Amino acid sequence: MKETVLTGIQTSGTPHLGNYVGAIRPAIEASRRTDARSFYFLADYHSIISSHDPARLRQSSMEVAAAWLAMGLDTDNAVFYRQSDIPEIPELTWVLTCMTAKGLMNRAHSYKAKVQVNEENRTGDPDKGITMGLFSYPILMAADILMFKAHKIPVGKDQIQHIEMARDIAARFNHHYGDHFVLPEAMIDDSVAVLSGLDGRKMSKSYNNTIPLFLPEKKLRKLIMKIKTNSLEPGEPKATEGCTLFEIFRAFATEAEVADVKKRYEAGIAWGEMKQFLFEYLNEILSPFRDTYDRLIANPGDIEAELIKGRDRAREFSVPFLKEIREAVGFTPLG
Repeated sequence: MKETVLTGIQTSGTPHLGNYVGAIRPAIEASRRTDARSFYFLADYHSIISSHDPARLRQSSMEVAAAWLAMGLDTDNAVFYRQSDIPEIPELTWVLTCMTAKGLMNRAHSYKAKVQVNEENRTGDPDKGITMGLFSYPILMAADILMFKAHKIPVGKDQIQHIEMARDIAARFNHHYGDHFVLPEAMIDDSVAVLSGLDGRKMSKSYNNTIPLFLPEKKLRKLIMKIKTNSLEPGEPKATEGCTLFEIFRAFATEAEVADVKKRYEAGIAWGEMKQFLFEYLNEILSPFRDTYDRLIANPGDIEAELIKGRDRAREFSVPFLKEIREAVGFTPLG
C-alpha cells in the first residue's frame, strides 16, 4: 500500500515568500511522487477559529488555492480539496470528540498560551476570549488526518504535539472499537528554509512583515528596498549570516549562485545594489508564475473546478470510511 502524506493549508491571508519556501515548494515537489498518495487541503474550518470575516475567508481561500495551482501543484496525482467541502470531516470530529479526554486538550500548547496571557494580564478569567474552536481544534486536526489514513504529516516543530494528540485519539478509538485508524507520524524537514521578513523577524502575517508571493513588479521592488539592513558602507565586507537579503536569495538560488554572492558580500557589495539584484533575481523567477496566478484570480471558476475535482476524489475515500466508523460505534439500521 502506498504511503499517504497529508498537508493542510491555512486560509488566513495572502501567500508570501516564507509560505513558498517553507510549505508550498516542498509540497508541490511531493505532489509529483508516484510512490506516495498525497492529500492537500484548504483548512478553512480551522481559519474561522480566529477570523470571522466572510469576505476575507473567501478571498484568502481563492489566493491560497491560486498560489498552489500557479506554482505547479499536480492535481492529477495529488488530491487537492477544500476542507469544508468534505461533510464527513465534521461528523468524524464529533465522534472523536466523544473519545477525547478533556485533560488531553488542557495540555494543548495553543490553549495553554492563551490562558497564560490571561493570567499575566490579570483578567480574572483564565479562559477569557477562548472559544471551543480554539480549545478543541486539535480534534478537528486529528479528523483531517485520520479520515484519509495519513501516515506522514509534514509539520513544523510547533505542530508536533498535535500529531501526537492525533495518535493518542486514534489509539484510544482503536482500543475501544477495533483497529480502524492509522497512527500518523510527524514528518520534520530541518532543511526547509524559514525566512526572515522586512524587519528581520520571522516572516509572518502576524508581524505584518511579509513579502507577498505574487506582487506586481513595482510593489515587489518597493518592499525589497524596505528590507532592514545594517549601517555598513559600500566597500566594507559584509556578513551573510543573519542578513535577510542573503537569506531570501539563498532560499531560491543554486549552490553556485550562493557562492558567487558570498564573494560579493566579502567584497563589500552596497546594500542598495544587493536589494536591486535580489529584486531582479526574484522577479525573473516569479514572473511566469505571477502571470498564471493573475489569470486564475481573474477566473475563479477555474479554481473552483479544481477544488470540485479534488472534493469528488477525496469523498471517494471519506464516504466509505465514515460508513465504517459509523458502523463501528453502532450507528446501524435497526431492521
